[in-house]
Amino acid sequence: MNQDVIDKVKASMEKSIDSLRKDFTRVRTGRASITLLDEIRIDYYGTPTPLSAVASMTVPEPRMIVIQPWEKKLLPDIEKAILKSDLGLNPNSDGTAIRLIFPALTEDRRKEMVKTVKKLGEEAKIAIRNLRRDANDSLKKMEKDKLITEDQLKRAEKDVQDATDAFVKKVDEVVIVKDKEIMEI
Repeated sequence: MNQDVIDKVKASMEKSIDSLRKDFTRVRTGRASITLLDEIRIDYYGTPTPLSAVASMTVPEPRMIVIQPWEKKLLPDIEKAILKSDLGLNPNSDGTAIRLIFPALTEDRRKEMVKTVKKLGEEAKIAIRNLRRDANDSLKKMEKDKLITEDQLKRAEKDVQDATDAFVKKVDEVVIVKDKEIMEI
């Protein structure tokens, strides 16, 4: 029974790491990445539709994304959606496609991005620690209800702490990799 609690907390901690990685895809580095455009929605016949569903996107150069809508009448809507997003990109349209040029990041902007990454990493660590607290509370309740012994409680708490330490270390590793990616010129 206490193994169920440990397995659940490990699965939840893994989801926290996955969520952090997903958040990192939205942090702009010096390189063009189509994942930056995942959250952009276009009004397509009255329905908010992901950009990837109405256009093809390619990365022909490290600092450029080319968006080719399947219907040319969507060009102005796509441009507006990109301008409204907080990506800080200016779309260039030639009538058939939109080009997004990613300017090189300045040193100050890179430092801001690193701070953002570290903040996201710290939020992930807090989420993991909250999961640890919830798991320990569940284990203590099980012990109080006489479902597990005090020794089993201590072993399970140690397992939860070991899992917490491992996942916090994973967060640190993911943050370091993203920091290096951002600071790379």
